[in-house]
Amino acid sequence: MVFHSLTKAAALLALLTAAACAPKPAVEEAPASVPPEYQAVQDGEFLIPAVEPLHLFGTNSRTEVEFAGDEKPGTVVVDVNARRLYYVLEGNRAIRYAIAVGREGLSFKGTGYVGRKAEWPSWQPTANMIKTRPDMYAEYAAGLPGGLENPLGARAMYLYRNGRDTMFRIHGTIDNASIGRATSAGCIRLFNQDAIDLFNRVETGDKVKVRTLEESLAAEGPFMDDAYGRAVPDTEENRAQVEIDKQKIIEEEAAKVEAERLAAEAAEKQAAKDEKRRLRICRNRGIAEADCPTLDVLTGKAEEVAVAG
Repeated sequence: MVFHSLTKAAALLALLTAAACAPKPAVEEAPASVPPEYQAVQDGEFLIPAVEPLHLFGTNSRTEVEFAGDEKPGTVVVDVNARRLYYVLEGNRAIRYAIAVGREGLSFKGTGYVGRKAEWPSWQPTANMIKTRPDMYAEYAAGLPGGLENPLGARAMYLYRNGRDTMFRIHGTIDNASIGRATSAGCIRLFNQDAIDLFNRVETGDKVKVRTLEESLAAEGPFMDDAYGRAVPDTEENRAQVEIDKQKIIEEEAAKVEAERLAAEAAEKQAAKDEKRRLRICRNRGIAEADCPTLDVLTGKAEEVAVAG
């Protein structure tokens, strides 16, 4: 259940983080600036980038909240349905984190414990991954060292049960846009800043509870995906908003396509105009069409670029 994404190429990232391709949420739903806890942070030799305000929509920011559950302080509670993770505190309080949940993150329910913790963990594709997609994974068969391009992010906590690794991981991410959404692959991801915060609170041996759907419904109520793929409470208002946002997305996509068409049309007209100018200059200078250089050379722009370089 190791999180299966890399940044070697855009195709690989797109394959494993499809949620990142979802339309961007409305800007007004996010803070205007980056909160202190999500600023860029130097962590050893790595500078973790700040989380863009765009990704801190709704309840995606780390927050201390009232806790709806009877788990003891120090327990990690994962709710894959609501895409939230809680670190339980004293007095029915908890730190709530937003998470992204991949296919592998849906495969475990019940309890386990943190059997291992790692800073800037390494990553290695499984034999099956290499077999099914050797074009993407074969060269990483020996593993990928920890770092800013590693899909496990800055920290990882490994869930064990009865002394054995369950292959369920809670870890950071290189794809902040996925947080709060369902993803194509992976276990449980947090913003790197949140992964570090949780890592510093959790001790090896601490209990981890992954809620069932029934437990999630009892604690959080029903959730649904909005038009942007984000988990939101399943209410009549949010269902109505989905239809509004879907239409908005269609209109925005249509406007984007039209803008691209107009830009391409303008570029084509400009290219034709420049070509006529190039040939005219060459005719005026007595240069044969076959020997006519580019317009930049004729107008001296190529020399300007060379000098500037």
